[in-house]
Amino acid sequence: MPNSNIPRATWDIELTDEDATQHLAMDIAVSLAPGDLVTLSGDLGAGKTTFARAVIRYLAADPDLEVPSPTFTLMQIYELPRFPLIHVDLYRVTTVAELTEIGWRDAAEGAVVLVEWPDRAAALLQADRLDVALMLSPRHGPSFRRVRLTGYGAWATRLAQLRSARTLLDASGFGSALRTHLEGDASSRSYERLYLTAGTAVLMKHPPRSGEPKLRHGRTYSDTAHIAQNVRPFVAMARGLRDRGFSAPELYAADLEGGVLLLEDFGSERLVTEAHAPIEERYATAIDVLIALHMIDLPEKLPVAPRIEHKLLPYDLDAFLIEIELLFDWYLPYRGGKQPDAASREQFLTDWRLMLAQTLAEPKTWVLRDFHSPNLMWLPDRTGIQAIGLLDFQDAVLGPAAYDVASLLMDARVDIPDAMELRLLSRYAAGRRIRDPNFDPAHFAARYVMMGVQRATKILGIFARLDRRDGKPHYIRHLPRIWNYLQRCFSHPSLENLAAWYNANVPPPAGYLQTYSGDSSQTARHP
Repeated sequence: MPNSNIPRATWDIELTDEDATQHLAMDIAVSLAPGDLVTLSGDLGAGKTTFARAVIRYLAADPDLEVPSPTFTLMQIYELPRFPLIHVDLYRVTTVAELTEIGWRDAAEGAVVLVEWPDRAAALLQADRLDVALMLSPRHGPSFRRVRLTGYGAWATRLAQLRSARTLLDASGFGSALRTHLEGDASSRSYERLYLTAGTAVLMKHPPRSGEPKLRHGRTYSDTAHIAQNVRPFVAMARGLRDRGFSAPELYAADLEGGVLLLEDFGSERLVTEAHAPIEERYATAIDVLIALHMIDLPEKLPVAPRIEHKLLPYDLDAFLIEIELLFDWYLPYRGGKQPDAASREQFLTDWRLMLAQTLAEPKTWVLRDFHSPNLMWLPDRTGIQAIGLLDFQDAVLGPAAYDVASLLMDARVDIPDAMELRLLSRYAAGRRIRDPNFDPAHFAARYVMMGVQRATKILGIFARLDRRDGKPHYIRHLPRIWNYLQRCFSHPSLENLAAWYNANVPPPAGYLQTYSGDSSQTARHP
């Protein structure tokens, strides 16, 4: 029996026909991720294998895929596009030892597991799971099923959001849409593309943050770094940007409490080629977006809904420093580097406090914070700055204009050639200077490299954390590029002391010398 102390949530559904069953299978399938366990309960003939088959075929994007019942083989493994899936039938299992013999645990590593007759292995089931209990109702016909979904542990919250998404889709006319998974960012948010005959839309799901450890002053990392806790900041910023002539997604429908948004679909065309090479004219348009944004007066508060406002917080010293300290917490342990002694570490942070104090005293603008290629879509049917579709701005803060320029031109996932970086940086400076004769390119260059180092330092820590803590090793391949951007910034004379500290205390990523040994990267950052 499940532990009574484990959080749980239930959702009772009536499936009137085969189409309704297929839609529920799709709803669950699109929400799955590696490590998930789904148990399928119900009497003989209730449709457990049929339901599992629908989930597997959806994930395989193959409605005709052969999905035999594993009643006699006990376990069937599918290598699906997003992750492996293990389909297990325990009807014939009588002892826990049999489960060990079939190698269930080893095979389930990094996979989704669907288990029929889970009561045969109750003692081995993980606390976080979704149970799908199917029940016949003969008086309603052979295709009718009553279903009780029960989310245990972390699935309690996920089930509530799955239900919110279904309710939102039904209410907004997208109830019959085909739902397909979209690759998201490094956060806990997830995205789907919805297809109807009339067009497409994007479903964004932002689960509420919970369970983060308290750090300094009793605050979590997200609190200190001003990371969005729910969908309200996204709604406010999307409307605020659209009202000022920028291309943020139109909001079709929202469940603010459930954390689900239905958004305009900007398509899949980006600022890079299929080989991830930057397309300079598109990056130039993105620079023009920043010029336009940084030249207008922007409010600190934005409306979300009637009587609900979102206040943009300042990118303050604590936020900058807690991001920088990810270097100590994650990157140095990942690289096996020796932690600096207390005096050296304090000197490092003191130097940062002094540098940042100057920046924090200057005029502030909206800092979208992740203004780089994964979050910028190319909209060829629009002109000017509206050709750039803006995404992922829910963590926006009030801070230095140089931050988003550095985010774009030191793209964490794209190699921006040194000469191209300088051309685009000069374009930004020229655009600002035309509109503001007091704009000082040399002063901005110093702020630009400082923000570049701060952001690169943060990303080194975040990508190492994604690998070590979150089981997402594919981010590690970007570390040599981030280190290369650091070296470019360190060529600026204003960062001489900081460069010396990094060279003495921070090892480069594995493979950096092989990847970038031919890049001189010694041009100072002067627009």
